[in-house]
Amino acid sequence: MKRDNGQKMTLRASDGAEVKVRFEVNRKARRLILRLDDRRREAVAVAPSQQQLQEAADFARERVDWISARLQHLPQVIALENGAIIGFRGEPCVLALEGSGRLARLESGDPNVLRAPGAPETFSARILRYLKKEAKADLTEAVAFHAQTLGVKPSGLSVKDTRSRWGSCSATRRLSFSWRLVLAPPRVLSYVAAHECAHILEMNHSDAFWAQVERCVPDWKRDRDWLKAHGAGLQAVGV
Repeated sequence: MKRDNGQKMTLRASDGAEVKVRFEVNRKARRLILRLDDRRREAVAVAPSQQQLQEAADFARERVDWISARLQHLPQVIALENGAIIGFRGEPCVLALEGSGRLARLESGDPNVLRAPGAPETFSARILRYLKKEAKADLTEAVAFHAQTLGVKPSGLSVKDTRSRWGSCSATRRLSFSWRLVLAPPRVLSYVAAHECAHILEMNHSDAFWAQVERCVPDWKRDRDWLKAHGAGLQAVGV
Protein backbone atom coordinates (compact mmCIF):
# COMPACT_ATOMS: atom_id res chain seq x y z
CA MET A 1 0.00 0.00 0.00
CA LYS A 2 1.22 3.49 -0.86
CA ARG A 3 -0.22 6.79 0.47
CA ASP A 4 -0.17 10.11 -1.42
CA ASN A 5 -0.34 13.27 0.74
CA GLY A 6 -2.64 11.52 3.19
CA GLN A 7 -5.60 11.97 0.81
CA LYS A 8 -5.09 9.00 -1.48
CA MET A 9 -3.54 5.57 -1.37
CA THR A 10 -2.66 2.97 -3.94
CA LEU A 11 -3.49 -0.69 -3.27
CA ARG A 12 -2.57 -3.77 -5.26
CA ALA A 13 -5.23 -6.35 -6.06
CA SER A 14 -4.53 -10.09 -6.06
CA ASP A 15 -4.26 -10.02 -9.87
CA GLY A 16 -1.51 -7.38 -9.66
CA ALA A 17 -3.68 -4.43 -10.74
CA GLU A 18 -3.10 -1.10 -9.00
CA VAL A 19 -6.16 0.45 -7.37
CA LYS A 20 -6.27 4.12 -6.37
CA VAL A 21 -8.40 5.04 -3.37
CA ARG A 22 -9.33 8.63 -2.51
CA PHE A 23 -10.43 9.60 1.00
CA GLU A 24 -13.24 11.97 1.87
CA VAL A 25 -14.81 13.05 5.16
CA ASN A 26 -18.57 13.55 5.15
CA ARG A 27 -19.99 14.35 8.58
CA LYS A 28 -23.49 13.52 7.34
CA ALA A 29 -22.46 9.94 6.61
CA ARG A 30 -23.68 7.47 9.21
CA ARG A 31 -21.18 4.76 8.34
CA LEU A 32 -18.13 4.03 6.21
CA ILE A 33 -18.98 4.19 2.51
CA LEU A 34 -17.04 2.84 -0.46
CA ARG A 35 -18.03 4.00 -3.94
CA LEU A 36 -16.48 4.28 -7.38
CA ASP A 37 -15.57 7.50 -9.15
CA ASP A 38 -16.28 6.36 -12.72
CA ARG A 39 -14.60 9.33 -14.34
CA ARG A 40 -11.38 9.29 -12.34
CA ARG A 41 -11.20 5.49 -12.39
CA GLU A 42 -10.64 5.27 -8.65
CA ALA A 43 -12.45 4.28 -5.48
CA VAL A 44 -13.66 6.79 -2.89
CA ALA A 45 -13.62 5.80 0.77
CA VAL A 46 -15.94 8.06 2.76
CA ALA A 47 -15.61 8.38 6.55
CA PRO A 48 -18.00 10.20 8.93
CA SER A 49 -15.03 11.87 10.67
CA GLN A 50 -11.32 12.52 10.30
CA GLN A 51 -10.65 10.07 13.12
CA GLN A 52 -12.24 7.24 11.10
CA LEU A 53 -10.05 7.62 8.01
CA GLN A 54 -7.85 4.71 9.07
CA GLU A 55 -10.97 2.55 9.36
CA ALA A 56 -11.93 3.70 5.87
CA ALA A 57 -8.49 2.66 4.60
CA ASP A 58 -8.87 -0.79 6.17
CA PHE A 59 -12.38 -1.04 4.73
CA ALA A 60 -11.04 -0.36 1.22
CA ARG A 61 -8.08 -2.72 1.67
CA GLU A 62 -10.40 -5.61 2.56
CA ARG A 63 -12.36 -5.00 -0.65
CA VAL A 64 -9.53 -4.25 -3.06
CA ASP A 65 -10.31 -7.20 -5.37
CA TRP A 66 -13.96 -6.13 -5.62
CA ILE A 67 -12.89 -2.56 -6.42
CA SER A 68 -10.41 -3.77 -9.05
CA ALA A 69 -13.03 -5.94 -10.76
CA ARG A 70 -15.55 -3.10 -10.87
CA LEU A 71 -13.00 -0.62 -12.24
CA GLN A 72 -11.93 -3.01 -14.98
CA HIS A 73 -15.53 -3.31 -16.17
CA LEU A 74 -16.07 0.44 -16.52
CA PRO A 75 -16.79 1.72 -20.04
CA GLN A 76 -13.88 3.00 -22.10
CA VAL A 77 -13.16 6.71 -21.77
CA ILE A 78 -14.22 8.75 -24.83
CA ALA A 79 -12.32 11.99 -25.29
CA LEU A 80 -13.99 14.87 -27.12
CA GLU A 81 -11.66 14.64 -30.09
CA ASN A 82 -11.92 14.62 -33.87
CA GLY A 83 -13.48 11.35 -35.08
CA ALA A 84 -14.88 10.27 -31.70
CA ILE A 85 -18.42 8.91 -31.54
CA ILE A 86 -20.57 9.98 -28.60
CA GLY A 87 -24.24 9.84 -27.76
CA PHE A 88 -26.18 13.06 -28.29
CA ARG A 89 -29.82 13.11 -27.24
CA GLY A 90 -29.66 9.33 -27.30
CA GLU A 91 -28.36 9.00 -30.87
CA PRO A 92 -24.83 8.26 -32.16
CA CYS A 93 -22.98 11.42 -33.11
CA VAL A 94 -19.57 11.77 -34.79
CA LEU A 95 -17.35 14.68 -33.74
CA ALA A 96 -15.65 16.34 -36.69
CA LEU A 97 -13.11 19.14 -36.99
CA GLU A 98 -14.37 21.72 -39.46
CA GLY A 99 -11.92 23.71 -41.54
CA SER A 100 -13.96 26.92 -41.60
CA GLY A 101 -16.79 28.66 -39.81
CA ARG A 102 -17.24 30.20 -36.39
CA LEU A 103 -19.67 28.06 -34.39
CA ALA A 104 -20.16 24.35 -33.79
CA ARG A 105 -23.16 22.96 -35.62
CA LEU A 106 -25.06 19.69 -35.74
CA GLU A 107 -25.51 18.03 -39.13
CA SER A 108 -28.33 15.50 -39.34
CA GLY A 109 -27.55 12.15 -40.89
CA ASP A 110 -26.93 8.50 -40.11
CA PRO A 111 -25.10 9.04 -37.85
CA ASN A 112 -25.41 12.71 -36.97
CA VAL A 113 -22.22 14.79 -37.16
CA LEU A 114 -21.27 17.57 -34.76
CA ARG A 115 -18.82 19.87 -36.55
CA ALA A 116 -16.66 22.41 -34.74
CA PRO A 117 -14.33 24.91 -36.45
CA GLY A 118 -11.05 26.28 -35.21
CA ALA A 119 -7.61 25.05 -34.30
CA PRO A 120 -7.24 21.35 -33.35
CA GLU A 121 -6.02 22.26 -29.86
CA THR A 122 -9.29 24.07 -29.08
CA PHE A 123 -11.55 21.43 -30.61
CA SER A 124 -12.57 19.66 -27.38
CA ALA A 125 -13.29 22.96 -25.64
CA ARG A 126 -15.56 24.06 -28.50
CA ILE A 127 -17.42 20.76 -28.51
CA LEU A 128 -17.86 20.91 -24.74
CA ARG A 129 -19.16 24.47 -24.94
CA TYR A 130 -21.75 23.38 -27.51
CA LEU A 131 -22.86 20.37 -25.45
CA LYS A 132 -23.25 22.46 -22.29
CA LYS A 133 -25.24 25.09 -24.17
CA GLU A 134 -27.60 22.46 -25.61
CA ALA A 135 -27.91 20.73 -22.24
CA LYS A 136 -28.96 23.97 -20.58
CA ALA A 137 -31.50 24.68 -23.32
CA ASP A 138 -33.03 21.19 -23.03
CA LEU A 139 -33.09 21.28 -19.24
CA THR A 140 -34.58 24.77 -19.13
CA GLU A 141 -37.44 23.59 -21.32
CA ALA A 142 -37.98 20.37 -19.33
CA VAL A 143 -37.86 22.15 -15.97
CA ALA A 144 -40.37 24.78 -17.12
CA PHE A 145 -42.76 22.04 -18.22
CA HIS A 146 -42.55 20.00 -15.01
CA ALA A 147 -42.53 23.05 -12.75
CA GLN A 148 -45.86 24.09 -14.28
CA THR A 149 -47.25 20.60 -13.69
CA LEU A 150 -46.25 20.70 -10.02
CA GLY A 151 -47.03 24.37 -9.46
CA VAL A 152 -43.50 25.22 -8.30
CA LYS A 153 -41.06 27.98 -9.20
CA PRO A 154 -37.34 27.13 -9.24
CA SER A 155 -35.16 30.10 -8.33
CA GLY A 156 -32.55 29.29 -10.95
CA LEU A 157 -30.94 26.61 -13.10
CA SER A 158 -27.30 25.77 -13.76
CA VAL A 159 -25.43 23.11 -15.70
CA LYS A 160 -22.29 21.72 -14.14
CA ASP A 161 -19.62 19.05 -14.54
CA THR A 162 -20.84 16.93 -11.61
CA ARG A 163 -19.39 13.56 -10.68
CA SER A 164 -21.77 11.95 -8.22
CA ARG A 165 -25.20 13.42 -9.03
CA TRP A 166 -27.24 13.91 -12.16
CA GLY A 167 -29.12 16.75 -10.52
CA SER A 168 -29.66 18.55 -7.24
CA CYS A 169 -32.09 20.97 -5.62
CA SER A 170 -30.93 23.45 -2.98
CA ALA A 171 -32.93 24.78 -0.06
CA THR A 172 -33.35 27.98 -2.07
CA ARG A 173 -35.03 26.05 -4.94
CA ARG A 174 -32.03 26.41 -7.25
CA LEU A 175 -31.64 23.41 -9.55
CA SER A 176 -28.32 22.09 -10.85
CA PHE A 177 -27.75 19.37 -13.44
CA SER A 178 -24.95 17.45 -15.13
CA TRP A 179 -24.34 18.56 -18.72
CA ARG A 180 -23.92 14.89 -19.66
CA LEU A 181 -27.70 14.44 -19.52
CA VAL A 182 -27.80 15.86 -23.05
CA LEU A 183 -25.99 12.71 -24.18
CA ALA A 184 -28.89 10.55 -22.97
CA PRO A 185 -32.30 10.06 -24.60
CA PRO A 186 -34.52 13.14 -24.06
CA ARG A 187 -36.95 11.18 -21.90
CA VAL A 188 -34.13 10.45 -19.42
CA LEU A 189 -33.17 14.12 -19.23
CA SER A 190 -36.83 14.94 -18.70
CA TYR A 191 -37.05 12.43 -15.83
CA VAL A 192 -34.10 14.00 -14.02
CA ALA A 193 -35.64 17.46 -14.49
CA ALA A 194 -38.91 16.19 -13.00
CA HIS A 195 -37.00 14.55 -10.14
CA GLU A 196 -35.39 17.83 -9.11
CA CYS A 197 -38.59 19.84 -9.54
CA ALA A 198 -40.32 17.37 -7.22
CA HIS A 199 -37.66 18.06 -4.58
CA ILE A 200 -38.95 21.62 -4.31
CA LEU A 201 -42.07 20.09 -2.76
CA GLU A 202 -40.46 17.12 -1.00
CA MET A 203 -36.79 17.37 0.03
CA ASN A 204 -36.55 13.61 0.51
CA HIS A 205 -37.17 10.35 -1.33
CA SER A 206 -40.38 9.40 0.44
CA ASP A 207 -43.47 7.90 -1.19
CA ALA A 208 -44.88 11.43 -1.32
CA PHE A 209 -41.84 12.54 -3.31
CA TRP A 210 -42.13 9.74 -5.86
CA ALA A 211 -45.83 10.50 -6.22
CA GLN A 212 -44.87 14.00 -7.35
CA VAL A 213 -42.35 12.58 -9.84
CA GLU A 214 -45.04 10.26 -11.19
CA ARG A 215 -47.34 13.22 -11.84
CA CYS A 216 -44.71 14.46 -14.28
CA VAL A 217 -43.29 11.19 -15.62
CA PRO A 218 -45.57 8.15 -15.20
CA ASP A 219 -42.82 5.80 -16.46
CA TRP A 220 -40.10 7.28 -14.23
CA LYS A 221 -38.84 3.82 -13.12
CA ARG A 222 -37.93 3.00 -16.72
CA ASP A 223 -35.88 6.17 -17.02
CA ARG A 224 -34.23 5.72 -13.61
CA ASP A 225 -33.26 2.18 -14.61
CA TRP A 226 -31.78 3.46 -17.88
CA LEU A 227 -29.52 5.83 -15.94
CA LYS A 228 -28.43 3.04 -13.61
CA ALA A 229 -27.56 0.84 -16.59
CA HIS A 230 -25.92 3.47 -18.80
CA GLY A 231 -24.82 6.23 -16.44
CA ALA A 232 -21.23 5.03 -16.28
CA GLY A 233 -21.06 5.29 -20.06
CA LEU A 234 -22.22 8.90 -19.95
CA GLN A 235 -19.65 9.71 -17.28
CA ALA A 236 -16.89 8.25 -19.47
CA VAL A 237 -17.45 10.93 -22.14
CA GLY A 238 -15.23 13.98 -22.06
CA VAL A 239 -13.30 12.94 -18.96
